[in-house]
Amino acid sequence: MKKTKKKGDVSLESFVTIFVIFGLFGYIASVMGLGNMFNTLMKTAHDLLINTVFFIMAIAVLTGALSKIFSEFGVIALINKIISPVMKPLYNLPGASALGILTTFLSDNPAIIGLAKDKGFAKYFKKYQFPALCNLGTSFGMGFIVWTFMSSLGNGTQYFKAASIGVLGAVVGSVVSVRIMMHFTKKYYNSSEEFVVTEEDSVDVEEETKETIIERILNSILEGGKAGVQAGMDIIPGVVVICTLVMILTSTGTVQNGAIVYTGKAYEGVGLIPKLGELLNPILKPLFGFTSSECIAFPITALGSVGAALGLVPKLLENNLITGNDIAVFTALGMCWSGYLSTHVGMMDALNTRQLAPKAILSHTIGGFAAGISAHILFSLLG
Repeated sequence: MKKTKKKGDVSLESFVTIFVIFGLFGYIASVMGLGNMFNTLMKTAHDLLINTVFFIMAIAVLTGALSKIFSEFGVIALINKIISPVMKPLYNLPGASALGILTTFLSDNPAIIGLAKDKGFAKYFKKYQFPALCNLGTSFGMGFIVWTFMSSLGNGTQYFKAASIGVLGAVVGSVVSVRIMMHFTKKYYNSSEEFVVTEEDSVDVEEETKETIIERILNSILEGGKAGVQAGMDIIPGVVVICTLVMILTSTGTVQNGAIVYTGKAYEGVGLIPKLGELLNPILKPLFGFTSSECIAFPITALGSVGAALGLVPKLLENNLITGNDIAVFTALGMCWSGYLSTHVGMMDALNTRQLAPKAILSHTIGGFAAGISAHILFSLLG
């Protein structure tokens, strides 16, 4: 009789896991010091919980409330009808998904989760389309902030055109990311045409009530806000655990008197990811047309936090290490990647499709490259 391996049994995986975990944290401790490593891990996780997760939760509450109002008064249905002729050929998604682009562009990646939790929004999506909302939302996360920041650099409107070209590059990257993701989701769901919200649920969503307009507005705000709170709770493990690890591998120590020292405060790190990025510079420089090798720091940092990546740009500009092409590529990469390594797992978990998270990350990695390459080509033609 054939024996089946159970989860938790001792196997080769046990030894590989020990090797990877102890090897990784042993390396970090050797650079930072054991005490500093633990202090940094705890303080970074705590800061992410207080200042990032709760901020995202606040966004989710607001977008959830807005989504519920739009759903209650037929705005989502209207958007679905108007935008479907555009969204369908580009993304193979219903027109309602355009609302997800708008909310994430004006806020951050997880804002689309607040929409997804609303049955009035989810009812337009088939099961294989729904997980792709993670990739779609992330492609435009913090887009408005990134675009305005890049446009404001230099003198006057010097980089406005370059930043705008970068937005177009991000759109290309979003299409590539979503399409690749749905290639995987169609296989996972066997190309099922079943919708996320069943007919019974749809009847509940569309059921007419005798409530007054004021009551409908208040109920929509409260119900949508409650869904936003739950969405914020759902992303806590992914954001705190994954982002803490990414940040400690991306950041460096505190600079004192020209030397890097470790004090155990939040967001210190060993700078491993940027070092690996330097090895890839001979490949990435021709693809993105970077002016200098220092430019590689932006996309590598954007993998974990686009906000941190934006902080690198003024210094690069001050040292004449970037040009208009770099601004266009930075904008495209900043929007499309926008810290997806930090948020993807949590977002996929909130969409109840955690098992597809590796596929979502792979799809979005390729989409980000497509965004940067497209921005470089478009700037060469239009810049």
